[in-house]
Amino acid sequence: MTETVVDRRTLRREETRAEIVAAAWDLAREHGLAAISMRDLGARVGMRAPSVYTYFESKDAIYDAMFRQGYEQFLEWMADAAADARDADARVGVTPALARARAHAHRFFAFCTADPVRYQLLFLRTLPGFEPSAQSYALAVRALEQGADEYAAMGITDPDALDLSTALLTGLTSQQIANDPGGDRWERLLDRAAEMLLRELAPDLLTDRDHPTMRRT
Repeated sequence: MTETVVDRRTLRREETRAEIVAAAWDLAREHGLAAISMRDLGARVGMRAPSVYTYFESKDAIYDAMFRQGYEQFLEWMADAAADARDADARVGVTPALARARAHAHRFFAFCTADPVRYQLLFLRTLPGFEPSAQSYALAVRALEQGADEYAAMGITDPDALDLSTALLTGLTSQQIANDPGGDRWERLLDRAAEMLLRELAPDLLTDRDHPTMRRT
């Protein structure tokens, strides 16, 4: 019986923490990341600000939970890029590497532009002084490793591939969010950007449709 009571309390606590994090996202989307306050959070979930501190010891702890959740979503979302590439390859008739590079670019761009606040928290230093915990930052490292694995699967071995890719894609994303929200001005450039990147990193993959590294995936 005691164990059951403890489990129920733990479950309720985790449910309340999740509710607070969801409310934090809502407030951030309404007023900006930096505008979140414990008082507003408490009001949103039906408790006083001091009660929020019993679930999160600080506002940075809430940001950390948001950061961790965001990267969990990002990892899951980007994991399907290879499947997108196979579909695109069959549909448009480009080399497997270019299809995969385009799919990767489109998935990254779609994830980021779907939620600009989440993009700011994960990929920009929007909050001065905020540093994610080691546990949460490990997910960001895993995302980078996932990106590196993706380029290796394309047959790209250039050590600068990931840095060039992230700089190019976040640049296009930031321009879209800042200057054409809801539009497609920079989205239309993604295929060209992917080809430009591949031409710089591994131009042979633009013409070799039977590259063995690609055909194994």
